[in-house]
Formats: sequence, structure tokens, C-alpha cells
Amino acid sequence: MKIALAYSGGLDTSVLVRWLKNHYDAEIVTYAADVGQEEELEGLEEKAIATGASKHYTLDLVEEFASDFIYPMLRANAIYESQYFLGTSIARPLIAKAHIEIAKQEGCDAVAHGATGKGNDQVRFELTFAALAPELKIISPWRMDVFRKAFPGRTEMIDWCRDNGVNVEASASKPYSMDRNLLHISYEAGILEDTWFDPTVESNKDMYKLTVDPEDAPDEPEYLELTYEKGDCVAVNGERMNPAAVMKKLNKLAGKHGIGRVDIVENRFVGMKSRGVYETPAGTILIHGHRQVETITMDRELMHLRDSLVPKYAELVYNGFWYAPEREALQAFFDDSQKTVTGEVRLKLYKGSITTVGRRSELSLYDEHVASMEGVASDYNPDDATGFIRLQGLRLRARAVKQAGKY
Repeated sequence: MKIALAYSGGLDTSVLVRWLKNHYDAEIVTYAADVGQEEELEGLEEKAIATGASKHYTLDLVEEFASDFIYPMLRANAIYESQYFLGTSIARPLIAKAHIEIAKQEGCDAVAHGATGKGNDQVRFELTFAALAPELKIISPWRMDVFRKAFPGRTEMIDWCRDNGVNVEASASKPYSMDRNLLHISYEAGILEDTWFDPTVESNKDMYKLTVDPEDAPDEPEYLELTYEKGDCVAVNGERMNPAAVMKKLNKLAGKHGIGRVDIVENRFVGMKSRGVYETPAGTILIHGHRQVETITMDRELMHLRDSLVPKYAELVYNGFWYAPEREALQAFFDDSQKTVTGEVRLKLYKGSITTVGRRSELSLYDEHVASMEGVASDYNPDDATGFIRLQGLRLRARAVKQAGKY
């Protein structure tokens, strides 16, 4: 048997390489996706081979992640439960897609992952496997009794690694788990499971990696100009760049001003509530700027219809249905709605806040003459409002006359 294992080099997947090899008498090929986590990828190949893998792949997916996953989602203004910018959610379908490609290239019989049996990632990975490679066997050790009995906790895993010569850097009292990519960093579990715990106090400030505490941000605001074409940010302060470069630049700019922190309790797809702390500096700015360009370039009814569909789209992404037909159909609609969303927005960044201070576009639907209160001649005739208002009030007058006080 040959198994392709999603591998991070951490405690769990280091155990899995050796355990899967022994349990299934299998050859293990490990794979790691570079989606912008940076330093976490150093030395992975050597570590995987030393742990028992026959071969290791680390794939650079950063550009694809930005252009084919993050940007389409940003065009939809997708935010789950009005707070979560879907940083982990949107990376999983790409990671799983590449996992399948490695498995097929190596002639593997199965794919395996180390996602826990309580989280959303197991669903996201396996829904992608189902959509793109239903013929592959899926191995999820954390849902196997034999694995959970062997490793009921981190202490047992650390002891097993020591006894089996598997070198890992881990402690039995890790304070929280962290997941990083180009769009965000998430923190959860451990000390964060106490929903009253405050990670922003001085003693805990070192948890954050992408953003400074807004209280410690510069005392002077910074102005920023973003250029959008058909819903995509293509330039920062007049400098054109590709999506990945935009993300990297804005992560630094926004992070310097403490922008992009969210501390929420969200509803997981598997049914439980979970507390998560997130840093999404570039994503926060890009959605804010995108919306501002839309306000002057997007038809009212189109915008309202699109907005009514965003919660469903965000839910599909969160739950792992990126490759489902309903997400693809919604994406086609959202992308079509962006044909006119071209223009520039000027933002002020200051101590965790984003203030819009200007927006403009050659395709702007805003007409200063129509909107002016100064009586400037335009296509709008105030006399027309009389009939408009009377017709709008017809049903209200009928209700007042026929039903008032009678129910």
C-alpha cells in the first residue's frame, strides 16, 4: 500500500508518518503546501525522510492561492458570521487539490491527513477529495479507535516519539494551536478555550505575529491608495503588482497599524461552538476598499441581490464546499457582478481602524448634479417624487383605514 500524507512536520504528522507506515505496512509519501506560512517549511524534507517517509514534496502554491482562491473570495466580500475572514477555510481546498495531484503522480492508493475528529478541516479536506478524486481511499487516524487508544493526548505522542527515535520539538503544555497562511493566522485551543481569557494584555501580547497592538501602533496615520479592476486590487499606492504581492505588502502595512484582529466564537460545521483569534490584515483592508469602490460603481439592485447571497457563499466556503456546483454557480454570478467595479479608493490607517477618505472611478454612477441639494438642473425632477411617494404609501393608507384598531 502507498499513502500520500499531508505533512506539517509538527508533533501529530511526525507521529503519523511512522504510525501509518507500521500500521498499514505501507510506503509513505509526505507532502506540504506552501500557502504563505514561511518559516514553518524549513527543513521539512529532511525531517520527513528521517521519520520514515520514502519521498517528500513541498509545493509552492502561494501565487495560485492568492489569484485563484483568495481573490475570487474577496470579490464576493465573503465573511463568515459577519466576523471571520475565512483564512483557514479558503486554504483547505487548494491544499487538498494539490494533495490529490501528488497522490496520483506517485500512484498512491490512499490519502491521509492529521485533522482532528472535532474540527472543520477534516470535512474540508474530505469534501475536496470526494469532489476531485472519489476513487482514492481516505485515512483519517483521529477518527480511528486504534489510533485514539494509542494516543489519547499529547503526552503519549511525545513519549512515543522519544521511544521510537522520532525527533520533534513539542511540549506537553503548548498554550494554543496556530495556523498561518498568506491571508491570516489563526489561534485556537489551549488557553483560548476559556472565552474570558484576554490575549491582548501585556503578558500575552507576544502571541500575535502579523499585527501590533493598536495601542502600540504609530501615533501618526498613514494614507493608502488601492486600485481595483473588475473587483480585484491590482495596485497599491500606484504600484501595480500581482495578487500575492498585494497581499504581502498590505499584510505589512496593515499589520504595522494594528489592523485585522478578530476574536470570535464561531459555529463550526460539525456542530460545536469554538473560540478563535485571527489576524487578517491584508484581507481586512482589501474587503473594506473593495466595498467602497462598489458603492460608486455597482447598480443598487445588483448590489442588494449580491449582498443577500454572500452569507450562503461564505457558509459554503467555511463548510468546505469550494468544489460544489452551488459555490461555482454563485462565483459565476459574483464575478459577473464585478464587471464595472473599477476605480480607486483612498484609506487612512490609524491604530486599528480604517477610514475611507476618498473614492473615484470613470465608471462611477454617482452624479454630483443629481445628488446636490443646491437645486442644480439634472435628470432628477423633485415633482416626480410626489407620485412615487403616494404609490409607495397606497397599501399603508389602506391598512390604516380598514384595519387600524381592529386586530
